[in-house]
Amino acid sequence: MSSSPTRAPASAPPETGVIGGLSTLDRFLPVWIGVAMAAGLLLGRLVPGLNTALDAVKVGDISLPIALGLLVMMYPVLAKVRYDRLGTVTGDKRLLISSLVLNWLIGPAVMFALAWIFLPDLPEYRTGLIIVGLARCIAMVLIWNDLACGNREAAAVLVAINSIFQVVAFGALGWFYLQVLPGWLGLSQSTLQVSAWDIAGYVLIFLGIPLAAGYLSRKLGERARGRDWYESRFLPRVGPLALYGLLFTIVILFALQGDTIISQPGDVARIALPLLAYFAVMWGGSFLAGRAIGLPYDRTTTLAFTAAGNNFELAIAVAVGVFGVASGQALAGVVGPLIEVPVLVALVYVSLWGRRLFTKEPVHV
Repeated sequence: MSSSPTRAPASAPPETGVIGGLSTLDRFLPVWIGVAMAAGLLLGRLVPGLNTALDAVKVGDISLPIALGLLVMMYPVLAKVRYDRLGTVTGDKRLLISSLVLNWLIGPAVMFALAWIFLPDLPEYRTGLIIVGLARCIAMVLIWNDLACGNREAAAVLVAINSIFQVVAFGALGWFYLQVLPGWLGLSQSTLQVSAWDIAGYVLIFLGIPLAAGYLSRKLGERARGRDWYESRFLPRVGPLALYGLLFTIVILFALQGDTIISQPGDVARIALPLLAYFAVMWGGSFLAGRAIGLPYDRTTTLAFTAAGNNFELAIAVAVGVFGVASGQALAGVVGPLIEVPVLVALVYVSLWGRRLFTKEPVHV
Protein backbone atom coordinates (compact mmCIF):
# COMPACT_ATOMS: atom_id res chain seq x y z
CA MET A 1 0.00 0.00 0.00
CA SER A 2 1.38 3.33 -0.97
CA SER A 3 0.23 5.23 2.09
CA SER A 4 1.45 3.03 4.91
CA PRO A 5 4.57 1.04 5.73
CA THR A 6 4.91 -2.32 4.09
CA ARG A 7 4.73 -5.04 6.73
CA ALA A 8 7.93 -7.06 6.53
CA PRO A 9 8.09 -10.75 7.39
CA ALA A 10 9.31 -11.51 10.88
CA SER A 11 12.58 -12.84 9.52
CA ALA A 12 13.46 -9.75 7.47
CA PRO A 13 16.51 -7.80 8.64
CA PRO A 14 15.57 -4.52 10.35
CA GLU A 15 17.28 -2.38 7.71
CA THR A 16 15.37 -4.09 4.90
CA GLY A 17 12.00 -4.63 6.53
CA VAL A 18 11.51 -1.34 8.36
CA ILE A 19 12.81 1.96 6.99
CA GLY A 20 13.52 0.40 3.62
CA GLY A 21 9.94 -0.85 3.43
CA LEU A 22 8.38 2.61 3.68
CA SER A 23 6.83 4.15 0.61
CA THR A 24 8.38 7.33 -0.80
CA LEU A 25 5.52 9.33 0.66
CA ASP A 26 6.05 7.87 4.13
CA ARG A 27 9.85 7.91 4.04
CA PHE A 28 9.94 11.66 3.50
CA LEU A 29 7.00 12.44 5.79
CA PRO A 30 9.07 14.79 8.01
CA VAL A 31 9.90 16.81 4.89
CA TRP A 32 6.25 17.03 3.84
CA ILE A 33 5.23 18.04 7.37
CA GLY A 34 7.91 20.76 7.42
CA VAL A 35 6.63 22.04 4.09
CA ALA A 36 3.03 21.97 5.39
CA MET A 37 4.03 23.96 8.50
CA ALA A 38 5.85 26.54 6.42
CA ALA A 39 2.97 26.76 3.95
CA GLY A 40 0.49 27.31 6.76
CA LEU A 41 2.59 30.08 8.31
CA LEU A 42 3.02 31.79 4.93
CA LEU A 43 -0.66 31.55 4.07
CA GLY A 44 -1.66 32.94 7.45
CA ARG A 45 0.73 35.89 7.04
CA LEU A 46 0.33 36.63 3.34
CA VAL A 47 -3.40 36.20 2.78
CA PRO A 48 -5.35 38.92 4.64
CA GLY A 49 -8.31 37.63 6.58
CA LEU A 50 -7.56 33.97 5.83
CA ASN A 51 -7.46 32.88 9.47
CA THR A 52 -10.74 34.68 10.13
CA ALA A 53 -12.37 32.97 7.16
CA LEU A 54 -11.03 29.54 8.15
CA ASP A 55 -12.27 29.97 11.70
CA ALA A 56 -15.67 31.37 10.73
CA VAL A 57 -17.43 28.03 10.26
CA LYS A 58 -17.12 25.65 13.18
CA VAL A 59 -18.13 22.23 14.46
CA GLY A 60 -18.64 23.14 18.11
CA ASP A 61 -15.51 25.13 18.85
CA ILE A 62 -13.37 23.43 16.19
CA SER A 63 -12.81 25.03 12.78
CA LEU A 64 -14.72 23.14 10.08
CA PRO A 65 -11.63 22.80 7.81
CA ILE A 66 -9.73 21.18 10.70
CA ALA A 67 -12.67 18.88 11.38
CA LEU A 68 -12.82 17.83 7.72
CA GLY A 69 -9.06 17.26 7.62
CA LEU A 70 -9.25 15.03 10.69
CA LEU A 71 -12.15 12.99 9.31
CA VAL A 72 -10.38 12.47 5.98
CA MET A 73 -7.20 11.55 7.85
CA MET A 74 -8.83 8.94 10.07
CA TYR A 75 -11.12 7.19 7.60
CA PRO A 76 -8.49 5.21 5.60
CA VAL A 77 -6.80 3.96 8.77
CA LEU A 78 -10.09 2.74 10.22
CA ALA A 79 -11.04 1.21 6.86
CA LYS A 80 -7.89 -0.95 7.12
CA VAL A 81 -8.86 -2.46 10.48
CA ARG A 82 -9.93 -6.09 10.32
CA TYR A 83 -12.90 -5.85 12.66
CA ASP A 84 -13.30 -9.61 12.84
CA ARG A 85 -9.97 -9.75 14.71
CA LEU A 86 -10.87 -7.37 17.52
CA GLY A 87 -11.55 -10.29 19.83
CA THR A 88 -7.85 -11.19 19.84
CA VAL A 89 -7.15 -7.74 21.31
CA THR A 90 -9.86 -7.64 23.96
CA GLY A 91 -8.49 -10.88 25.37
CA ASP A 92 -5.01 -9.38 25.89
CA LYS A 93 -5.28 -8.27 29.50
CA ARG A 94 -1.65 -7.10 29.64
CA LEU A 95 -2.26 -4.63 26.84
CA LEU A 96 -5.63 -3.37 28.06
CA ILE A 97 -4.65 -2.92 31.71
CA SER A 98 -1.33 -1.28 30.77
CA SER A 99 -3.12 1.13 28.45
CA LEU A 100 -5.68 2.11 31.07
CA VAL A 101 -3.00 2.72 33.70
CA LEU A 102 -0.77 4.71 31.35
CA ASN A 103 -3.57 6.81 29.88
CA TRP A 104 -5.74 7.57 32.87
CA LEU A 105 -3.40 7.36 35.88
CA ILE A 106 0.15 8.07 34.75
CA GLY A 107 -0.42 10.39 31.76
CA PRO A 108 -2.45 13.12 33.52
CA ALA A 109 -0.16 12.93 36.58
CA VAL A 110 2.98 13.35 34.45
CA MET A 111 1.52 16.38 32.64
CA PHE A 112 0.40 17.91 35.95
CA ALA A 113 3.91 17.54 37.39
CA LEU A 114 5.65 18.90 34.28
CA ALA A 115 3.26 21.85 34.00
CA TRP A 116 4.05 22.91 37.57
CA ILE A 117 7.79 22.28 37.18
CA PHE A 118 8.17 24.27 33.95
CA LEU A 119 5.41 26.88 34.33
CA PRO A 120 5.08 27.73 38.05
CA ASP A 121 4.77 31.46 37.22
CA LEU A 122 2.35 31.13 34.27
CA PRO A 123 -0.98 29.82 35.60
CA GLU A 124 -2.95 30.17 32.35
CA TYR A 125 -0.46 28.16 30.29
CA ARG A 126 -0.10 25.68 33.13
CA THR A 127 -3.85 25.09 33.24
CA GLY A 128 -3.97 24.72 29.47
CA LEU A 129 -1.27 22.05 29.56
CA ILE A 130 -3.05 20.14 32.31
CA ILE A 131 -6.19 20.12 30.13
CA VAL A 132 -4.11 18.76 27.23
CA GLY A 133 -2.86 15.98 29.53
CA LEU A 134 -6.42 15.03 30.46
CA ALA A 135 -7.54 14.74 26.82
CA ARG A 136 -6.31 11.30 25.82
CA CYS A 137 -5.74 10.65 22.14
CA ILE A 138 -8.51 9.29 19.91
CA ALA A 139 -7.54 10.64 16.47
CA MET A 140 -4.01 11.18 15.14
CA VAL A 141 -2.65 8.24 17.11
CA LEU A 142 -4.11 5.99 14.41
CA ILE A 143 -1.82 7.60 11.84
CA TRP A 144 1.34 7.31 13.96
CA ASN A 145 0.51 3.73 14.91
CA ASP A 146 0.00 2.76 11.28
CA LEU A 147 3.22 4.41 10.10
CA ALA A 148 5.17 2.62 12.85
CA CYS A 149 3.74 -0.80 11.88
CA GLY A 150 1.65 -0.99 15.03
CA ASN A 151 -1.32 -3.29 15.45
CA ARG A 152 -4.35 -1.67 13.80
CA GLU A 153 -6.91 -3.77 15.62
CA ALA A 154 -5.28 -3.02 18.99
CA ALA A 155 -5.22 0.69 18.16
CA ALA A 156 -8.93 0.63 17.30
CA VAL A 157 -9.79 -1.07 20.60
CA LEU A 158 -7.62 1.23 22.74
CA VAL A 159 -8.97 4.33 20.99
CA ALA A 160 -12.53 3.13 21.65
CA ILE A 161 -11.71 2.55 25.33
CA ASN A 162 -10.13 6.00 25.57
CA SER A 163 -13.27 7.50 24.05
CA ILE A 164 -15.52 5.91 26.67
CA PHE A 165 -13.24 6.94 29.53
CA GLN A 166 -13.01 10.44 28.05
CA VAL A 167 -16.75 10.96 28.31
CA VAL A 168 -16.92 9.53 31.82
CA ALA A 169 -13.69 10.76 33.41
CA PHE A 170 -12.60 14.02 31.78
CA GLY A 171 -14.67 16.34 33.95
CA ALA A 172 -13.84 14.47 37.16
CA LEU A 173 -10.12 14.45 36.39
CA GLY A 174 -10.23 18.16 35.57
CA TRP A 175 -11.78 18.83 38.98
CA PHE A 176 -9.15 16.65 40.69
CA TYR A 177 -6.03 18.05 38.96
CA LEU A 178 -7.11 21.69 38.89
CA GLN A 179 -8.77 21.98 42.30
CA VAL A 180 -8.37 19.02 44.66
CA LEU A 181 -4.71 18.03 44.18
CA PRO A 182 -3.38 21.63 44.09
CA GLY A 183 -5.32 22.26 47.30
CA TRP A 184 -3.71 19.26 48.98
CA LEU A 185 -0.26 20.44 47.88
CA GLY A 186 -0.83 24.09 48.88
CA LEU A 187 -0.75 25.29 45.25
CA SER A 188 -3.04 27.72 43.46
CA GLN A 189 -6.30 26.27 42.16
CA SER A 190 -8.34 26.62 38.95
CA THR A 191 -11.84 25.55 37.94
CA LEU A 192 -13.03 23.62 34.90
CA GLN A 193 -16.70 23.52 34.01
CA VAL A 194 -17.28 21.16 31.10
CA SER A 195 -20.29 19.02 30.24
CA ALA A 196 -19.98 15.29 29.65
CA TRP A 197 -22.48 15.77 26.81
CA ASP A 198 -20.12 18.22 25.09
CA ILE A 199 -17.26 15.74 25.38
CA ALA A 200 -19.49 12.96 24.05
CA GLY A 201 -20.33 15.16 21.07
CA TYR A 202 -16.66 15.62 20.16
CA VAL A 203 -16.00 11.89 20.54
CA LEU A 204 -18.98 11.13 18.29
CA ILE A 205 -17.79 13.56 15.59
CA PHE A 206 -14.07 12.83 15.56
CA LEU A 207 -14.21 9.09 16.21
CA GLY A 208 -17.76 7.90 15.63
CA ILE A 209 -18.12 9.18 12.06
CA PRO A 210 -14.84 7.82 10.62
CA LEU A 211 -15.19 4.60 12.65
CA ALA A 212 -18.65 3.96 11.22
CA ALA A 213 -17.44 4.81 7.71
CA GLY A 214 -14.42 2.50 8.02
CA TYR A 215 -16.47 -0.38 9.40
CA LEU A 216 -19.15 -0.06 6.71
CA SER A 217 -16.52 0.20 3.97
CA ARG A 218 -14.95 -3.10 4.98
CA LYS A 219 -18.23 -4.84 5.67
CA LEU A 220 -19.90 -3.83 2.42
CA GLY A 221 -16.72 -4.01 0.31
CA GLU A 222 -15.86 -7.55 1.42
CA ARG A 223 -19.47 -8.66 1.03
CA ALA A 224 -19.65 -7.31 -2.52
CA ARG A 225 -16.17 -8.12 -3.89
CA GLY A 226 -14.31 -10.18 -1.28
CA ARG A 227 -11.42 -9.51 1.08
CA ASP A 228 -8.72 -9.90 -1.56
CA TRP A 229 -10.23 -7.17 -3.76
CA TYR A 230 -10.87 -4.93 -0.76
CA GLU A 231 -7.31 -5.11 0.55
CA SER A 232 -5.44 -5.27 -2.76
CA ARG A 233 -7.51 -2.85 -4.83
CA PHE A 234 -9.69 -0.61 -2.65
CA LEU A 235 -7.39 0.16 0.28
CA PRO A 236 -4.41 1.24 -1.89
CA ARG A 237 -6.70 3.78 -3.56
CA VAL A 238 -8.05 5.38 -0.38
CA GLY A 239 -4.89 4.88 1.72
CA PRO A 240 -3.06 8.06 0.63
CA LEU A 241 -6.00 10.15 1.84
CA ALA A 242 -4.81 9.62 5.43
CA LEU A 243 -1.54 11.48 4.93
CA TYR A 244 -3.13 14.06 2.65
CA GLY A 245 -5.66 14.75 5.40
CA LEU A 246 -2.86 15.00 7.96
CA LEU A 247 -0.90 17.49 5.84
CA PHE A 248 -4.04 19.52 5.13
CA THR A 249 -4.83 19.67 8.86
CA ILE A 250 -1.29 20.88 9.63
CA VAL A 251 -1.53 23.63 6.99
CA ILE A 252 -4.83 24.84 8.46
CA LEU A 253 -3.55 24.72 12.06
CA PHE A 254 -0.48 26.79 11.23
CA ALA A 255 -2.47 29.21 9.08
CA LEU A 256 -4.89 29.80 11.96
CA GLN A 257 -2.17 30.22 14.59
CA GLY A 258 0.68 31.74 12.57
CA ASP A 259 0.29 35.20 14.09
CA THR A 260 0.37 33.79 17.61
CA ILE A 261 3.42 31.65 16.91
CA ILE A 262 5.34 34.53 15.35
CA SER A 263 4.25 37.25 17.79
CA GLN A 264 4.78 35.19 20.98
CA PRO A 265 7.77 32.94 20.29
CA GLY A 266 8.96 33.09 23.89
CA ASP A 267 5.61 31.90 25.25
CA VAL A 268 5.44 29.17 22.63
CA ALA A 269 8.92 28.00 23.68
CA ARG A 270 7.93 27.96 27.36
CA ILE A 271 4.89 25.82 26.56
CA ALA A 272 6.89 23.56 24.25
CA LEU A 273 9.45 22.51 26.87
CA PRO A 274 7.10 20.57 29.18
CA LEU A 275 5.37 19.11 26.12
CA LEU A 276 8.67 17.78 24.78
CA ALA A 277 9.44 16.27 28.17
CA TYR A 278 5.96 14.76 28.34
CA PHE A 279 6.17 13.03 24.96
CA ALA A 280 9.63 11.66 25.75
CA VAL A 281 8.58 10.32 29.16
CA MET A 282 5.24 8.86 28.09
CA TRP A 283 6.33 7.32 24.80
CA GLY A 284 9.69 6.03 26.03
CA GLY A 285 8.28 4.70 29.29
CA SER A 286 5.35 3.02 27.55
CA PHE A 287 7.58 1.43 24.89
CA LEU A 288 9.90 0.01 27.55
CA ALA A 289 6.93 -1.13 29.63
CA GLY A 290 5.43 -2.98 26.68
CA ARG A 291 8.66 -4.82 26.06
CA ALA A 292 9.10 -5.56 29.77
CA ILE A 293 5.68 -7.23 30.07
CA GLY A 294 6.33 -9.34 26.96
CA LEU A 295 4.15 -7.65 24.35
CA PRO A 296 5.24 -8.14 20.71
CA TYR A 297 6.54 -5.16 18.76
CA ASP A 298 3.29 -4.23 17.06
CA ARG A 299 1.31 -4.07 20.32
CA THR A 300 4.13 -2.37 22.20
CA THR A 301 4.17 0.35 19.55
CA THR A 302 0.40 0.74 19.77
CA LEU A 303 0.64 0.99 23.56
CA ALA A 304 3.36 3.68 23.31
CA PHE A 305 1.59 5.90 20.80
CA THR A 306 -1.83 5.67 22.43
CA ALA A 307 -0.24 6.62 25.76
CA ALA A 308 1.82 9.52 24.40
CA GLY A 309 -0.74 11.16 22.09
CA ASN A 310 -3.39 13.64 23.15
CA ASN A 311 -6.82 14.64 21.87
CA PHE A 312 -5.97 18.21 20.91
CA GLU A 313 -9.41 18.75 19.34
CA LEU A 314 -11.06 18.27 22.73
CA ALA A 315 -8.36 20.20 24.63
CA ILE A 316 -8.66 23.24 22.36
CA ALA A 317 -12.46 23.11 22.40
CA VAL A 318 -12.59 22.96 26.21
CA ALA A 319 -9.99 25.71 26.65
CA VAL A 320 -11.77 28.01 24.19
CA GLY A 321 -15.22 27.24 25.57
CA VAL A 322 -14.29 27.71 29.24
CA PHE A 323 -11.58 30.40 29.13
CA GLY A 324 -12.06 32.17 25.77
CA VAL A 325 -10.33 32.12 22.39
CA ALA A 326 -7.72 34.72 23.41
CA SER A 327 -6.81 33.02 26.71
CA GLY A 328 -3.47 31.56 27.67
CA GLN A 329 -5.20 28.23 28.22
CA ALA A 330 -6.34 28.23 24.58
CA LEU A 331 -2.81 29.10 23.40
CA ALA A 332 -1.41 26.14 25.34
CA GLY A 333 -3.99 23.90 23.71
CA VAL A 334 -3.04 25.18 20.25
CA VAL A 335 0.71 24.74 20.84
CA GLY A 336 0.05 21.12 21.84
CA PRO A 337 -0.51 19.69 18.34
CA LEU A 338 2.10 22.00 16.82
CA ILE A 339 4.69 20.27 19.02
CA GLU A 340 3.07 16.84 19.04
CA VAL A 341 2.99 16.35 15.26
CA PRO A 342 6.74 16.68 14.50
CA VAL A 343 7.75 14.94 17.75
CA LEU A 344 5.54 11.90 17.19
CA VAL A 345 6.63 11.71 13.55
CA ALA A 346 10.21 11.50 14.85
CA LEU A 347 9.10 8.82 17.31
CA VAL A 348 7.69 6.78 14.42
CA TYR A 349 11.26 6.44 13.15
CA VAL A 350 12.57 5.74 16.66
CA SER A 351 9.94 3.03 17.00
CA LEU A 352 10.89 1.45 13.68
CA TRP A 353 14.52 1.46 14.72
CA GLY A 354 13.58 -0.09 18.06
CA ARG A 355 11.91 -2.99 16.28
CA ARG A 356 15.26 -4.78 16.33
CA LEU A 357 14.91 -5.11 20.12
CA PHE A 358 12.12 -7.62 19.59
CA THR A 359 13.15 -11.13 18.56
CA LYS A 360 9.67 -12.55 18.07
CA GLU A 361 7.03 -10.73 16.05
CA PRO A 362 3.73 -11.80 14.54
CA VAL A 363 3.68 -11.99 10.76
CA HIS A 364 1.30 -9.39 9.25
CA VAL A 365 -0.72 -10.51 6.26
